[in-house]
Amino acid sequence: MAGIAGMAGRTGGDRRVRALRHVRARAPRSVLVEVLRRRRRALAVGCLASTVHQVCEALVPLAIGLTVERAVAGGDPGRMAVALGLILLLFAVLATGGGVSYWVLNRAVQQEAHRLRVAAVGRVLAAPGAAAGRTPGELLSVVTSDATATARVPALLTRVLSSVAALAVTAVVLLRIDVVLGLCVVLAVPPLVVAVDAAGPRLEARLRERQQAAGLTAALAAELVRALRVLRGFGGQTEAARRYRTLSHDCLDADVTAARASALVLGATLTATAAVTTAVVALAAVMAYSGRIGVAQFVTVAATAPFVADPVAGAMAALQQWAAARASASRLGPLLHGAPPLPRQAVAPARALAPAPAPDGGLRLRAVGVADAVPFSLDLAQGEALGVVAVDPAVASAFVEVLAGDRPPRTGAVHAGRTSPDPAHPRRLRRHVLAAPHAVHLFGRTVDEMLDSGREHHPARHARALDVAALGAVTAARGAAAAEPADGATDLSGGQRQRLALARAVAADASVLVLHDPLTAVDAVTEDEVADRLFTARRTDGGITVVVTSSPPLLARCDRVLFVGHDNIPVLATHPTLLDVPDYAETVLR
Repeated sequence: MAGIAGMAGRTGGDRRVRALRHVRARAPRSVLVEVLRRRRRALAVGCLASTVHQVCEALVPLAIGLTVERAVAGGDPGRMAVALGLILLLFAVLATGGGVSYWVLNRAVQQEAHRLRVAAVGRVLAAPGAAAGRTPGELLSVVTSDATATARVPALLTRVLSSVAALAVTAVVLLRIDVVLGLCVVLAVPPLVVAVDAAGPRLEARLRERQQAAGLTAALAAELVRALRVLRGFGGQTEAARRYRTLSHDCLDADVTAARASALVLGATLTATAAVTTAVVALAAVMAYSGRIGVAQFVTVAATAPFVADPVAGAMAALQQWAAARASASRLGPLLHGAPPLPRQAVAPARALAPAPAPDGGLRLRAVGVADAVPFSLDLAQGEALGVVAVDPAVASAFVEVLAGDRPPRTGAVHAGRTSPDPAHPRRLRRHVLAAPHAVHLFGRTVDEMLDSGREHHPARHARALDVAALGAVTAARGAAAAEPADGATDLSGGQRQRLALARAVAADASVLVLHDPLTAVDAVTEDEVADRLFTARRTDGGITVVVTSSPPLLARCDRVLFVGHDNIPVLATHPTLLDVPDYAETVLR
C-alpha cells in the first residue's frame, strides 16, 4: 500500500534564476579561457613560430633596402652575393615559421573541436536536461559549427599577437629611418584597433543572430526529415515547405546582415590602412626628393608601408572572428556547463526515510514527490510489475525522469538494490534501473547492433528479446537479425521501430526496467500479444517492471497500478479496482 503524506518546501526559484544569469554571463569567457588553457602548449609554439614568420616578413623590406644601398654604393659582387644569400635565408626562416605555425595551430584546432563535440554530446547523453529547450537539429548546429568556431580561439589569438609583433618591428624600422615616418604608423594604428574594438559588440550580436537563425533552420530541417512519413500521411508537405521557406529566408536575412556588418568593418579598416600607407609613401618621396633620406631608405619605406596593411588586416579579421567565437561559445557554454543543480528542498522528517536494506533487485520509494503530485511511498519486490497512470502528462514524464536518475525527486528518496539513496547523485540509480524513453532512437546498421545497449552481448538474449517484442517475422523477412535496415531503421513502420526499442530494453536484462508508453504505435492485437510476452519474460527473470502508460492491455497485466488523478493524490490498487474510479476509467478506457 502507498503511504500518502503532504510535504512542504521552498522552491528556491530566485536563487536559481540568479545562478542561471551568472552561468549565462560567464559562459563565453569561461569556455574560451578553458580552450586556451588546454591548448597552451600549441598556443606557445604556434605563437612563437607565427611571430618569427611575421617579424621576418617585416624585415624583408629592410633587407631589400640594405641590398639596394650596397648596390648603389658600388658594392663588390661577393658582398652582393652574400646579401642575396641572406635574403634567401630570411625567406627560408619566414616560410618555415609560417608552416610550423599553420600545422601546430590547425592540429590544435581540430583536436579541440573534436574534444568540444565529444564533451557536448556526452553532456547531453549523461544529463538530458542540459539540452532542454533545444531541438536535435539545433543541437547538431551547436556541436558542429559552434564547436569549430570556438576551437579556433588559439589560432585567432596567435594571429593578433604576431600581427602586433610585425607592426612593432615595422614601426622600429621606420623610426630608425625617420622619426616622422615612424610616428605616422605608431599614431595611426591604435585608432584603427580602437574603432574595430568599439564595433565588436554590435558585430558579435549580428553573428550570434546569424548562428541562432542557422541553428533553428537546421533544427526544423531535421524535424521535417524525421516526420516526412507522417506529413505525407495527412498531406502536410505544403505547409511544412512553407514554414521551412519562411525560416530559411529569415536565416538568409540574418546571414546577409552579419556579412554586411563584417564587410563594413573590414572595408573601413582596409580603407583607413590604405590612406595611412599612401600618406607615408608620399611623405617618404618628398623627403627623398629633398635629400632628407637616401634612395635605399626610400626603397625600404616604399616596401614597408604597403606591408603595414597585411598585419593590420590580419589583426582586424582575427578580432572579427573572435567576436564569432564568443557568439559560438555563448551557445556552446550552457550545453557544456549546464544549469546549476536544483537547490535541495527542505523536506519535513518522515518515519520511512531511512528504511532497512532492500533485497537485491528491490525498489523502494520513500516520501517521493514528483511534479505536483503528493509525495508517496512504495515498495516493489523482485518479479513485480507496476503500472503508472497520470492524468497530467507532466507527472508521468517527471516520474520516469526520477526513476531514470535524470533529476532528483522533489521530496524523498529512491532506493534500488542494496545501495543507499544519494539525493546529490541521482544518476547512481542507473546501475540498477534502465529507463527506456517514449521517443525512439535506434543506433547501428543491423538489428543486432540496434539491440546493443552497451552491456555484454548475448545472441540468445537478443533472439529472446525480439520474440518478446513479436519481431520474429520482421527479422525472418530480412533473412537474419544481422540484416541492415535503412539508417535509423527509417524503412520500418512506427510500430516496428517502437517494438525494436522495446526489444533493446528487454535485452539489457536490467534489474528494474522502466517503460514509458512503449506500444502506442502498434495495433490492438499486437499490443495484447507483446504485453503478455513482456510481463511473462520479466517475471521469469525476476526483474521489476514499471510501465508508465494508459494502455489497458499493459495495465491489466500489472500486479498493481499507481494512479494520479486531477487532485494529484496517488492511489495504489489493481487495474480492475481502479476502473471504478471515474478519472481512471476516463483515462484508460478507449
